[in-house]
Amino acid sequence: MFRKLLLSAVAALVLAFSAGPALALNPAVIYDLGGKFDKSFNQAAHMGAEEFSRETGIKYRDFEPTNATQYEQALRRFAARGSDLIVVVGFSFAAALEKVAPEFPDTRFVIIDTVVTQPNVQSVIFKEHEGSFLVGMIAAMKTQTGKIGFVGGMNVPLIRRFVLGYKEGAQYVNKDVTIFEDMTGDTPAAWGDPITAGELARSQFDRGADVVFTAAGGSGMGVLQAAADAQKFSIGVDSNQNYIHPGSVLTSMVKRVDLAVLEAMRDARDGSWEPGLKVLGLADGGVDYALDKYNESLISTDMRKRVDQAKADIIAGRIIVTNYYDIMDR
Repeated sequence: MFRKLLLSAVAALVLAFSAGPALALNPAVIYDLGGKFDKSFNQAAHMGAEEFSRETGIKYRDFEPTNATQYEQALRRFAARGSDLIVVVGFSFAAALEKVAPEFPDTRFVIIDTVVTQPNVQSVIFKEHEGSFLVGMIAAMKTQTGKIGFVGGMNVPLIRRFVLGYKEGAQYVNKDVTIFEDMTGDTPAAWGDPITAGELARSQFDRGADVVFTAAGGSGMGVLQAAADAQKFSIGVDSNQNYIHPGSVLTSMVKRVDLAVLEAMRDARDGSWEPGLKVLGLADGGVDYALDKYNESLISTDMRKRVDQAKADIIAGRIIVTNYYDIMDR
């Protein structure tokens, strides 16, 4: 009898270890400028952390910087106070993380939207050009004027990747489509300037555009508002923004920052987290266009079929969407 009980106990221990016991975790998230309720990029990260907390009951700490000088200080403070997984949301953290990560070799870091090569850093980037290609197709199929627009945030290569994919998608539908393009600014303040972004969108509408895609963080709220005021169409970004102005937001190019944050926290808790590069595109569910009750009446069955076929072709490699970074490297 004793021998049977002993064998049962040993078997239970083996099963528990083979299942990968959950590890203690003290995660933190540091948002980029614009704050965690920007209804876009930062908020997507916040949603991922919230989902993890609901799943596991594990609380996380977070911080909303008001200027870039706080990045390094926030990283060092969280690491020194015992946060063992720190997610930083945005390429602007690269320099600070390069400096702080080696100081805390036992702390795991995740950075979104750029690559930091350190043994304790996971870098997550997205194929924004693939998702932007799809919404470019939708814009070109929806326009009645043959003119569409793009309003970016900060004029950086990352946003150039959005606009290039958008242009290629639109031209895939109509090679003669006119595409207006503006950036909100050249500094990080461009992510939190909805007034300027809205003015740029209104200028494009005045020139005949009837669909404008924005990739501008919190500034994009100005574009969505301008489109609603002008009774034109906007295309949201990062988070699904279709609900913000129903009937005016044509679709959103969703970028699953929430998924990246959620998976990083899950992996850290389960003991499967690894440093290095992680790339999320259409094939991984990392980017896509959003279709829901708020916009399904705006996108016809024929439009959807054509976009979904292009999506399948991109995943299969039959359509190659140009990555702006590849152009930079030539």
